[in-house]
Amino acid sequence: MIFINFTLSLLYIRRALSCFIFHPPLLSTLPPFLTKRLNYAEPTLHTRSLSSSFSSLCLNSSQWQPLSAPKAKSPSFLSPATSAGGKKAQRRSGGIRCSSEAADEAQVSVLTKAKIPTKLKAVVTINLTIGGIFSHVGMTRGLDDFADLMGRSLYLELLSKEIDPKNGSERKPVGAYAHKIGNNTTEAKYEGEFTIPQDFGGIGAILVTNEHHKEIRLKDIVLTTDDDEASSFTIDCQSWVHSKFDNHDKRIFFTSKSYLPSDTPAGLKSYRDKELKALRGSGTGERKPFERIYDYDVYNDLGDPEIHPDNARPVIGGSKQFPYPRRCRTGRPKLKSDPKVEKRAGNFYIPRDEAFSEIKQAQFSAKTLRSVMHAVVPSINSALVDKNKSFPYFTAIDSLFDEGLILGDQGGNAGGAFSTVIPRLIKAVSEADDFLLRFEIPEMMERDKFSWFRDEEFSRQTLAGINPLSIQLLTEFPIVSKLDPKIYGPAKSGITKEIIEREIRGYMTVEQALKEKKLFILDFHDLYLPYVNKVRTLENTTLYGSRTIFFLNPDDTLRPIAIELTRPKSPTKPHWSQVFANSWDATGTWLWRLAKAHVGAHDSGYHQLVSHWLRTHCCAEPYIIAANRQLSAMHPIYRLLFPHFRYTMEINALARESLINAGGIIEGGFSPGKYSVELSSVAYAQLWRFDMEALPADLIRRGMAVEDPTAEHGLRLTIKDYPYAADGLLIWSTIKQWVTDYVNQYYESSAQVIEDPELQAWWAEIRNVGHGDKKDEPWWPVLNSTDSLIGILTTIIWTVTGHHAAVNFGQYHYAGYFPNQPTTARVNLPVEEGEPADRMTQFMIRPENELLKCFPSQIQASVIMAVLDILSSHSPDEEYLGVGPEAAYAAEPAVQAAFERFSGRLKEIEGIIDGRNLDVGLKNRCGAGIVPYELLKPFSEAGVTGKGIPTSISI
Repeated sequence: MIFINFTLSLLYIRRALSCFIFHPPLLSTLPPFLTKRLNYAEPTLHTRSLSSSFSSLCLNSSQWQPLSAPKAKSPSFLSPATSAGGKKAQRRSGGIRCSSEAADEAQVSVLTKAKIPTKLKAVVTINLTIGGIFSHVGMTRGLDDFADLMGRSLYLELLSKEIDPKNGSERKPVGAYAHKIGNNTTEAKYEGEFTIPQDFGGIGAILVTNEHHKEIRLKDIVLTTDDDEASSFTIDCQSWVHSKFDNHDKRIFFTSKSYLPSDTPAGLKSYRDKELKALRGSGTGERKPFERIYDYDVYNDLGDPEIHPDNARPVIGGSKQFPYPRRCRTGRPKLKSDPKVEKRAGNFYIPRDEAFSEIKQAQFSAKTLRSVMHAVVPSINSALVDKNKSFPYFTAIDSLFDEGLILGDQGGNAGGAFSTVIPRLIKAVSEADDFLLRFEIPEMMERDKFSWFRDEEFSRQTLAGINPLSIQLLTEFPIVSKLDPKIYGPAKSGITKEIIEREIRGYMTVEQALKEKKLFILDFHDLYLPYVNKVRTLENTTLYGSRTIFFLNPDDTLRPIAIELTRPKSPTKPHWSQVFANSWDATGTWLWRLAKAHVGAHDSGYHQLVSHWLRTHCCAEPYIIAANRQLSAMHPIYRLLFPHFRYTMEINALARESLINAGGIIEGGFSPGKYSVELSSVAYAQLWRFDMEALPADLIRRGMAVEDPTAEHGLRLTIKDYPYAADGLLIWSTIKQWVTDYVNQYYESSAQVIEDPELQAWWAEIRNVGHGDKKDEPWWPVLNSTDSLIGILTTIIWTVTGHHAAVNFGQYHYAGYFPNQPTTARVNLPVEEGEPADRMTQFMIRPENELLKCFPSQIQASVIMAVLDILSSHSPDEEYLGVGPEAAYAAEPAVQAAFERFSGRLKEIEGIIDGRNLDVGLKNRCGAGIVPYELLKPFSEAGVTGKGIPTSISI
């Protein structure tokens, strides 16, 4: 069928070309490059010859070669350019640079201020998508080939920065078509020529009209002078350009010069405003895949009650009951049965340039994640059948790493998918369609298989594991709940003074321990307790409210001394609570281990739903939407933030599609089940504050640090050997210095911050719309100074870089062997009041079996392990913090120098962290069998490495 369609297209074009042969006046309209390519000597060229030449041009693609860079001659009128460093994805932040180097703004002006009209040549590079040049077939493909042949497929228009003094309006754009001159397997090149009037002024932007019938991925546009190719000027685009047949609006790409709104060149002001208006859209209608519109909506697309009533989920966001940040609006139709809920049919729209790269040969972990959820997870469910089956022995858990899981006959399609999904984990076991899922041994298990069993490791991971953001200093005793005692039982904790002093062996009194800051707590009591009875109605899961107390040893390590598990009263059962401590007797020891397993599940749920999803992915999406709606691509703050937004919106859309949705991975594998997102909404209401998302403020709030002007970073840690905090402050302070240098380059005074309409609109929209459910909170920073701007920007960048890296890339290392970090606890403790008597009997006979029944089922564990492996993986094209400056940075020497200092400091931090991990005095990160703390090392290679800070939330 493809061959037939393509042949028909060629015949159609051949017929069109024949019109030129038999009508000489039309022949004269053919572009010179085409007549030259087809060897037009006379207008009497025979139709067959023309057709043959055209066929050769279209089909002999092996003869098409990419252009080499034009040979340059040193010009006498251009100053040396500044290096721009590595290439970065630009999307909206198009910028001019000199060849691979940045172009000075004056250099651009020189090109257009000659005494006579200047000839400019433009070479346009287009990335070929997956499938190459034959990914688009049929009649429209033939029309596009014909447009390429005729040199009428791309139309470029240069925009002047200046206005016409005669009428006070923008100067008329200088336009030219770009014709195709060649391609290889990854890129196609087009060339056009402009004649610039002598009074045109400096080039400020370029308009692009894509006259193909399909979108194109525009990489860059290189401009050179016709008479002197000494220096080439590259406008970085890295953006999808829609077909004019989908949208008649032209795309604009600005040069690398950044402008505050008040400094915008007169010739570009209306273009700046028009571009922002287009990105905001009208707020109506269903979004189309090729669009670039950014808008807001609530989380009303997680449930699907039309499939089954059990899949109904409440709307999250927009109410006092369930406040939440906003997501990207898709405009999909609402359900007839519930007009507040959006249909889940079709793709989850995101603005086109927010999508994962589709460039040929590119590989992305997020694409792999989608394949895992759509191919691997169903295969695991089919292979294991019984969704509630426990592991019979601990050696059966080990077999996941040693022997693997046979996924059975997958058929041709699934087999093909498996071969490209995760070849590290899934391998063919025969020439048939059987595949083996065999997990790699996690770093923690590799170093010390039994470390998860020890109290010391349980405690250490509260400071150096994947959720080091929950531990806090205990400052008041007794511990008292804020919940209504009439509903949830006694407010006063069952952890008494006597229990604590007994467990610390009389080392000091509780009063002394509080004064000397020796007691710490993991407190999941008030957050979880209101959901205990709800969760217990679900199959194959349970829940408690929990508190865990730790004592700080003289060597800066923690020791767990008491765990309190609580069940509120229900219509059928009274309130129940019990405190567990380690014991010298067998029964007490095994009950302690069971209690730790429940706390581990509570910590896993909090980590995934709050520390990870809510505080990074979810809360960052409004920052991205607001930036694209309110900050122009030429705004310096947009260009600072832009690299930190890469792929976040698509990974969030993927989460709504398959991770946090009804019946998704999170609900199926974590204790809160169908109440998971609800629980994160409660956490947002109770705990989230923008001002406390700054690392220093968060540490101070939790009592893990105090302000100290004499200490490094201005903070003194309560626990000196707190790896997350110690390394995090290095990253935080480095980001803040970079942001300070950058902001001071563009804002000379606080008045400029206050008077910047785009900046103020951006911050107001984040507060009033993106996080509108909290807009009236008094703690929002006021954007009225350079200092407040620096603080806001540093907090946002930290959130999407250091914070996210700390809670994401160690997931497989620590939770890949799930007994260490179980994602769910499935059965109540056998000693809980009201449990059947035989539970305790079975526990006494084989306590190990009770622990295995508490852990995730075989299906739950296998699915979660596969997903965590992907979530913990760096893609081959990962962009790391401080690597490769944006083209716009290089246009300003002071900004370029500041970025180089930023990058250099991050390289120094690599060495500092390596040194700390070798310091035997730091027992929370160095010791026999201990996984060194590398989650905040800035750089990494591809794969599951447990280190590396990407520039954005890209997985």
